Amino acid sequence: MKKELIFCAALVFAVILSISSIVCAADGYPAHEPYGEGVGAMPGRVVWSYEPDSVDWDGNGYWWEPDNFNEDVMRNMVSNSITTLGGASTVADGWRALFENRNERNGESGGYKPGEKIAIKANINGSAVMDDDTSGETSMSYTNPVLLKALLTSLVEDAGVAPTDITVYDVSRLFPDYMEKMCTEGILSGVNFVNRENGAADESAPIAWSHEFSGAVNYLPTCVTEAKYMINLANLKGHSYGITLCGKNHFGSFINGNAMRPPEGANLHGWLTKNEMGIYSPLVDLMANKHLGGKTVLYMLDAIICAPSEGASITLNNSKWRQEPFNGDFTSSIFMSQDPVAIDSVGADFIINEPAVTGNNYAARDVTNENYLHEAGLVKNAPSGTVYTDSFGTTVTNLGVHEHWNNPTDKQYSRNLGKDEGIELIMAKQSENGNATAEYDEESGEVTVNNAPENSALIIAFYKNNVLSDVKLHRGSGTFTANIKESAENSDKIKIFLWDIKTIRPLSEAKEIITEAETKMNVRVGDAVFTATFEDNAAAREFAAMMKEAPVTINMSDYSGFEKVGSLGRSLTASNSQMTTVPGDIVLYSGDQIVMFYGSNSWSYTKLGHIEDLTGWEQALGSGDITAVFSIAE
Repeated sequence: MKKELIFCAALVFAVILSISSIVCAADGYPAHEPYGEGVGAMPGRVVWSYEPDSVDWDGNGYWWEPDNFNEDVMRNMVSNSITTLGGASTVADGWRALFENRNERNGESGGYKPGEKIAIKANINGSAVMDDDTSGETSMSYTNPVLLKALLTSLVEDAGVAPTDITVYDVSRLFPDYMEKMCTEGILSGVNFVNRENGAADESAPIAWSHEFSGAVNYLPTCVTEAKYMINLANLKGHSYGITLCGKNHFGSFINGNAMRPPEGANLHGWLTKNEMGIYSPLVDLMANKHLGGKTVLYMLDAIICAPSEGASITLNNSKWRQEPFNGDFTSSIFMSQDPVAIDSVGADFIINEPAVTGNNYAARDVTNENYLHEAGLVKNAPSGTVYTDSFGTTVTNLGVHEHWNNPTDKQYSRNLGKDEGIELIMAKQSENGNATAEYDEESGEVTVNNAPENSALIIAFYKNNVLSDVKLHRGSGTFTANIKESAENSDKIKIFLWDIKTIRPLSEAKEIITEAETKMNVRVGDAVFTATFEDNAAAREFAAMMKEAPVTINMSDYSGFEKVGSLGRSLTASNSQMTTVPGDIVLYSGDQIVMFYGSNSWSYTKLGHIEDLTGWEQALGSGDITAVFSIAE
């Protein structure tokens, strides 16, 4: 009988020839242990969506013309990336996980609530650079208009945000008229745009830099200070000094006397032209700011069409990348994360490993960016000795995690290699995975792959007590098998990955198998402890795996006088069936809600377990809210 497979979001990149063969990530940058701690609903996770069909530009006209892009494909890229980033099964659940995580990091509970405002920082640097021209008719780079529309549509349709509560801003530039029009029509009617002409400074919110230097006083715009949440939509592109990523995107987030070039008015550029390590970085201050990084629920890199530098005209030649998997075509990608340091680290790895094209060097002055990432990753012990604050007097001790990939071919980071800390770079869940499958049979110990195209690789990672113990690689096409019985018997968890090595894309969703099922769990409510027996299903094993990492604490509310219900904070693999519950049943509802019954109800649930001895059960649950702690019974 085949053991039920548990889907998980973890993904291993390309071929794991040797998990210990770490080499220099880029010229001059030796690999190092992760600096800092991963942040996000899935800590340290960076999601990469690569869809070549998103771009169809032959080099004629301007790169940004909406007809050059497939809006449906980009909409799916956004949806699939949000789903994967939240470790969820649907885009709505993905958004919920992101909002809940952001609130939890700020000492709050729950997710997005109607009426809360969201500010989106776009990078409109190439528009109205020297004048007040709002036609957008320039070959320089700025936020992709179709991607912006796709993001806004997802916020409205999937996250339930009212268009009137969304503001897209860049207070150093002017948005193209066509962009505003296409992003405020139909279901997006009411979305606000704020630029350098209508941006109002909040003089109660001056930026307090962590280093003393001359320059104008800088104020955040009111659209930022009034917002509950922030989305940082940056560009992946080269720059004359430093690399333009999420940190530098906030150079358009403050107002001073220099309307077109507020960073010059603030006297900041000098810190990005020294090309030195171990010096103060204003980018860290911007990421640490309570109203900027502190409010951010999502970081994005627009890598649909990349520019070699901020002032370069985008052409068919200089916007096509040579590194894998692009191989002379457009990058056609977006990156998402909740970790600002991790996403900029990944963006830097991609850019500094792209060769110079016709004299335009993508990696120009990359030491400046490396200094910023070191300062951000080691922020509580910053190499420069700077004590960074949130601009309101609170010292920042962690912003995220920085490291480099092992090499430009495999593109693997520490969490991809099974380690507990570091970056995890994974591909977005695909809308269509094709017919390729990988199934594990527990009795025979065989993994059977079906419908695999050429260049397929089956990668199997084995874990014992959550430590990576072994990795097996099998190549093949069509139908082929791999017997892993011996290794499986010495493991308590297996992860199976099926990849197309040529395109560096998953052929099917990664699968996680718990080989040693837990049988008992403890449920503590106040001083009372009850023991439950696990069900034998995927959701119960996933729930047990969470408990093996650490006890799971859930705040639960009373519902209808027969149950307690609370959010788990992530989705489990549901296998719902209609049932009539009895006191002591513990079930999964709606994929991510844990329900404990002291009464009875008929509904479709996934049963997780049942309390063995109900003595004192109803009294412990009481009539109001409770906190329940779930752990593995010894």
